[in-house]
Amino acid sequence: MSIDERAVVDSSAIIADGVTIGPFCVIGPDVEIGENTWIGPHVVINGPTRIGKENRIFQFSSIGEIPQDKKFHGELSKLEIGDRNTIREYATINRGTDDGGGVTRVGNDNWLMAYIHVAHDCIVGNDIIMANAASIAGHTVVDDHAIMGGFAVTHQFTTIGSYAFCGLGSVITRDIPPYVIVNGNPAEPHGINVEGLKRREFSKESIKAIRKAYKLLYRSGLPLEEAKQQITDLAADHQEVQVMVDFLNTMRRSIVR
Repeated sequence: MSIDERAVVDSSAIIADGVTIGPFCVIGPDVEIGENTWIGPHVVINGPTRIGKENRIFQFSSIGEIPQDKKFHGELSKLEIGDRNTIREYATINRGTDDGGGVTRVGNDNWLMAYIHVAHDCIVGNDIIMANAASIAGHTVVDDHAIMGGFAVTHQFTTIGSYAFCGLGSVITRDIPPYVIVNGNPAEPHGINVEGLKRREFSKESIKAIRKAYKLLYRSGLPLEEAKQQITDLAADHQEVQVMVDFLNTMRRSIVR
């Protein structure tokens, strides 16, 4: 453990072995930081916040601050961050609210670039990229392996599906199904994230099936329920398409279409 003498660490904070805390950090009460996490200078972490192991949190980030929600009046809420995340300069990640279940969660192996914002009650999965200044509003869900380009933003209660790609400056007001590329204001669909799927070693057959599901959803002219049924039939032989079926059956704000 290495805590700079100029840092302020509350006596109730739990700091694991191998943690580094840089100068001028402020670590508040009810904060737990896991093994081998590195925290640069001028980082503020307030609790209740739990941070896993081997994270890297860069200077001037604000982690676990109270939610930016006028309905919040000091009720108990918390932030949970997993393992091996990189959180770059000036990132802000807020705790949850009573209305949203009381917790904001960030998973594992995420790459959260400078100036990103994760609002109250958001659920961020694993292996996600949020590029510079991307922001997700309260209650947003970002599923595993999704990518948000710089300055992309979401409306409250939206969901971004796994392997989806949101282009630079996208304004996302409705749910984005898995694998889909969106761009624009408001965000509109522009095909599937083929390059991302290739990098994840999806087979040619799987990509072909996902492309067919996309065409059924967006280019067939079918009503949504009929398109869903045909995609469900396609999923019987292609497990990757079942991910899209599950998403369509649980969407919260309708989908970009």
